Amino acid sequence: MAELEIDSKKIVENISMINALLNEYNIEWSLITKILSGHEETLEKILENSEIKKVHSIGESRLTNMKHIKEICPDIVTMYIKPPAPELAEDIVANANISMNTSLETIKQLNKAAKKLKKVHRIIIMIELGELREGVVRENVENFFKSVLELSNIRIDGIGTNLGCMYGVEPTYDKLIQLSLYKQILENRFNIKLNLISGGSSITLPLIKQGKIPKTVNHFRLGEAIFLGLTPLTGEQFESLHTDVFTYKANILEIEEKQYIPDGVLSDGSVGHSTDLDQYDVHDRSYKAIVDFGILDVDVNEVTPMNKDIQFIGTTSDLTVYDLGKNLDEQKNTKYKVGDKIHFHLSYMGAARLMNSKFVEKDVI
Repeated sequence: MAELEIDSKKIVENISMINALLNEYNIEWSLITKILSGHEETLEKILENSEIKKVHSIGESRLTNMKHIKEICPDIVTMYIKPPAPELAEDIVANANISMNTSLETIKQLNKAAKKLKKVHRIIIMIELGELREGVVRENVENFFKSVLELSNIRIDGIGTNLGCMYGVEPTYDKLIQLSLYKQILENRFNIKLNLISGGSSITLPLIKQGKIPKTVNHFRLGEAIFLGLTPLTGEQFESLHTDVFTYKANILEIEEKQYIPDGVLSDGSVGHSTDLDQYDVHDRSYKAIVDFGILDVDVNEVTPMNKDIQFIGTTSDLTVYDLGKNLDEQKNTKYKVGDKIHFHLSYMGAARLMNSKFVEKDVI
């Protein structure tokens, strides 16, 4: 069985480095753990470490995962980071201290559930600033606030926006200034205090030291930087964060010297995907390794062999083929044999899908 190794020590060290950086700039942040798919052993290693006490909250997009977090650490502040469905209102209030919202009808249901559970539920109202994902459209923001402030068991903790996730709209200084202006307008209009102005994510981190984060933006939501050490703004390592938290290891099931070009009549019935074969001659041959994962486990575009000499050939539902070339090292010795493993780097979505797969062994170190 293919195996995903998770280095929990490096996750904690990344958390520690981000704690130190954001503390310098008086920015609070939420650790977004959705990549872990509620994996209890990994969550335990993270949540039971003292560094987590310096984090504002744990953010999740799945209720099941949030329940696992509360079971491990009942006192930790949790944040539901996507607009809830109205029918989930009671579960949201029971398990999330804070939720991000864009629907007045949903917030009314949260208020009703909070009354029933004798709680005050905290919310962040998301504002649309161009990404066209979740967010109250700008011309409706004031009326939206007015209606929410009339609800007895809802407390508005702040406002936020989502940038860079769907279309890749960059969180520029100008965009974040717009969010800051909403803070001023709403506080003056309704005589309230908005504690959290949530405009940052992993894509925003490089702007901090460039002085391009308005001082009023005081809350970030970070997942990719912690678990992959990267900022999506450049796709590169951020500061000295660890980029090797996840290592994917697939078993070699077969190695044979074979041609590149299939032999026979090709139909449209294939369920798999293959590389472009036009670059090869019918007589070209090389050693091909079959490994034990396929489309059902992860998108091959989200995994990259650590050995740059290994090239993707094709994949099916549960097997994938890689080209080993001559399969010889510099001393002309055989490099790979059946039973060896090929190691892979992962993208964010690659790691997330593998964490979500029940067919992939997880090894937490």
